Amino acid sequence: MMSPYDVPYMERTRLYYEAQGYTIPYQWAHHDYTPFSKLTKPLPQLRVGLVTTAMPDTEQGRAERKLYSTPSRPVPDSMFTLGLSWHDTVTHTRDVGSFLPIEALLAIESEGGIGSLAPHFQSVPTAYSQRQTIEEDAPVILSHMKKDEVDVAILVPL
Repeated sequence: MMSPYDVPYMERTRLYYEAQGYTIPYQWAHHDYTPFSKLTKPLPQLRVGLVTTAMPDTEQGRAERKLYSTPSRPVPDSMFTLGLSWHDTVTHTRDVGSFLPIEALLAIESEGGIGSLAPHFQSVPTAYSQRQTIEEDAPVILSHMKKDEVDVAILVPL
């Protein structure tokens, strides 16, 4: 039995695609094996990157859902989240730190818990296309992360 706080994302997605006229139900990504890589250095020596599904709260970010590489400093006061799905009766997106933990990571950095926070964070639109994610979005994000010399990334989807 679902609680009033549960969000049936998979069922909502199936119904959404059905309403759009798709005759084949959406196929969720499934992997029998999840790759894992040991860290090559201790956390206090690592540069940490962030990836979010929220868009920059700019004129362009509000108008065009695409990949963005945005400076981590200054910490954004807001992010554009309209049009994204989250359970808005039990949460909100006014607290940017709850879904883009830049300030928390800067505090951890100042305490020596991580080497540094990457100079940019990455915004990637929520896409239900596995092909687009694998073939288009992921390589661009990887390129940005390599440019910023990121060792490990935290994915914070909204």
